[in-house]
Amino acid sequence: MQRQVAQFLDYMSKEKECSANTAAAYQNDLSQFVQFIEEYTPPAGDRLSSWRDVDEVVVQNYLLFLKERDYASSTVARKIASVKSFLHYLTDTGQIGADPSKQLDSPKVKKSLPRSIRAQEIDKLLAAPSGERSPKALRDKALLEVLYATGMRVTELVNLNLESVDLAARTITCGDGGKRTRTVPVYAGAVNAVHDYLESGRSQLLVDPAEPALFLNHRGQRLTRQGLWLIIKHYVKQVEIKTPVTPHTLRHSFATHLLNAGADLREVQERLGHASASTTQVYRQVADDNTPALVIDGRQVAHHDAKP
Repeated sequence: MQRQVAQFLDYMSKEKECSANTAAAYQNDLSQFVQFIEEYTPPAGDRLSSWRDVDEVVVQNYLLFLKERDYASSTVARKIASVKSFLHYLTDTGQIGADPSKQLDSPKVKKSLPRSIRAQEIDKLLAAPSGERSPKALRDKALLEVLYATGMRVTELVNLNLESVDLAARTITCGDGGKRTRTVPVYAGAVNAVHDYLESGRSQLLVDPAEPALFLNHRGQRLTRQGLWLIIKHYVKQVEIKTPVTPHTLRHSFATHLLNAGADLREVQERLGHASASTTQVYRQVADDNTPALVIDGRQVAHHDAKP
């Protein structure tokens, strides 16, 4: 059974060009499904030996199994979506007959609005590392500025390489290296922060001269998602922001503040890398015209960069 899962993951990566994070989520979800199948005992008493033995009853029982584990509805919905995609693939490739998940309804997920923080709190957070000039502080200042200036995803930020940044053009290229790659403008404050980091910070963290990563940890290796989360958590606590803040909060704040400044929805969609405008549209519901953010010369400028 694992062989078919491996084939599906290979298909999703090569044919569908799904991201590494999406592939990892599929792998985790389907590994749990395989374990359930291997331990499942039908009423007849015989264990399931192939995917052709999986029917609608088995899939329904798996849904009940997930609900009994007190997962969030969004988690259950994602796991079921993974199973449905996999079984649909097996059907399309002729490895099973009828799709046993065809009639399975995914749990309804209540979509919460994205949470952003006020521009004044962004000011405090981005200024937090400025109290010193250590390599770590210079790195932290640069990555916080870039995260807010571009609205990029956490994975996109930690995957940035030196060649991703064009300080002269004031742009950064991010994405997965394939069709989803995009080049976004960066405001002056972020450009200056990256310049300072490259001039006086990164070289002090660097261990292997061949390391291509832009942002490095204390071991000279590429910064991880978890490492970035801990950095943000540290500065949120330092400046005493009471609102819960995650790396994705800066992405939400970027989008909301940009819309507040009068940016076109299509422009925000392109900068965020959303495939559909409907995904970006949700930020219209949380935009606040009183949030002080500006757009100057087509570049998003945070409140702390605004000139009187």
